[in-house]
Amino acid sequence: MTQPLALVVYEKLLPGSQLLNRLQDLNYRVQAIANADSLVESAEQTKPMLVLVDLESSRQNVCAALGRLKQNPATQHLPIIAFGGENAPDLQAAARAAGATLVVSETAILGHLAQFLEQALQVE
Repeated sequence: MTQPLALVVYEKLLPGSQLLNRLQDLNYRVQAIANADSLVESAEQTKPMLVLVDLESSRQNVCAALGRLKQNPATQHLPIIAFGGENAPDLQAAARAAGATLVVSETAILGHLAQFLEQALQVE
C-alpha cells in the first residue's frame, strides 16, 4: 500500500520542519509548499489525503488560499488542519470561515498530531 500524501504549507522553519518529520514518522509522504498561492494547483496535481497549513505568514494571505481550495470542485473535499499561535484568535476564526476542518494551536499540533489526523480524516 502506498503512503498517503500530506501537503504542508509553512513559512517558519519551526514548527514546519518538525511537522514534516512527525508526519513522516506516522508513515505519510509529505510535500512542503512555501507559497500558499500555489496550494490549489499543487493539490489538484498531487491529490493529497489532507492539507496542513500554518496560518501565520508575513508574505501571503493563507486564509484566502484555504478559501480557494474549498471553493474548487476538485479540492473542496480535502480535510484541512490549520494551526497558528494561540494569540491570534482573529486568524483562527478566519481559517474556520475559509473552511478549515480543524484549527489548532501551534503548540498542540506536534504533541497531538495523530489524534488531529484521525479527527480530520473521519468520514461522516
